[in-house]
Amino acid sequence: MSVLLVTSLGDLVVDLHTDKCPLTCKNFLKLCKIKYYNGCLFHTVQKDFTAQTGDPTGTGKGGDSIYKFLYGDQARFFADEIHLDLKHSKMGTVAMASAGENLNASQFYLTLRDDLDYLDGKHAVFGDLAEGHDTLTRINEAYVDEKGRPFKNIRIKHTYILDDPFDDPPQLADLIPDASPEGKPKDEVDDEVRLEDDWVPLDEQLGPAELEEVIRTKDAHSSAVVLESIGDIPDAEIKPPDNVLFVCKLNPVTEDEDLHTIFSRFGTVLSTEIIRDFKTGDSLCYAFIEFETKESCEQAYFKVCPLSYIWVLYIIHLH
Repeated sequence: MSVLLVTSLGDLVVDLHTDKCPLTCKNFLKLCKIKYYNGCLFHTVQKDFTAQTGDPTGTGKGGDSIYKFLYGDQARFFADEIHLDLKHSKMGTVAMASAGENLNASQFYLTLRDDLDYLDGKHAVFGDLAEGHDTLTRINEAYVDEKGRPFKNIRIKHTYILDDPFDDPPQLADLIPDASPEGKPKDEVDDEVRLEDDWVPLDEQLGPAELEEVIRTKDAHSSAVVLESIGDIPDAEIKPPDNVLFVCKLNPVTEDEDLHTIFSRFGTVLSTEIIRDFKTGDSLCYAFIEFETKESCEQAYFKVCPLSYIWVLYIIHLH
């Protein structure tokens, strides 16, 4: 009897030991049927040990059995089905993560390497991974914090029952949603900031040219924030005119006329203004060049400044 778990890192197909662990397998299958596991985090990943999931709160402290939904709060937990011949001998063993003796609910784990035999007799083994060992390897390689929580969320996206030998209790029909839920569970606790499972790094989203432009824009904005903090510009978020270029790291002896000469070959320069200390008159080594057109300003930005001793940080206007 099998279940397909679709995770954010790939698919896992689990074969269940329904003959030896009927209570546990029925719980797992029916929770899958009511889509209880949809969105659940792999909240604890211990490299070369286990990956644990099945708690909608994402804390490792929650979770309910199907029997609670069918028969009430007193049936939240169910008894252990531990068989010594069902061992943690190979990677992909699936077992209940119980809160104690006979305190099984919804949480379960998958082993991340072979020969974890010292777990035998402590938790109910109820399945083995049939397909998806590459996915399990990716989970094992996840970057985690000191608590074992992945920095980038790994979720169960959907569950599909491939074979179910157990009849559905009459009450179960009312628990099956009309549509398979997506996103994180409503009970999830947002106590720590994590990258969501659909996050993709910029260098994987954009081409080289687009990525360079994004980096250039972010660097420029960072420089503007610095200038705002030291009082040289009124607001880093101010929308600059398109025809004004800000340059910095000038030679202290550079004059306005020198800048006019350098930049005039790209179009008509309306004004150049080197910013000076109001007391001494010394250059502060940055300036503003105002062009007649936006096109001339852009040409100067992309062609002259990256190749000269003038470093362009941000297109902005003081006035």
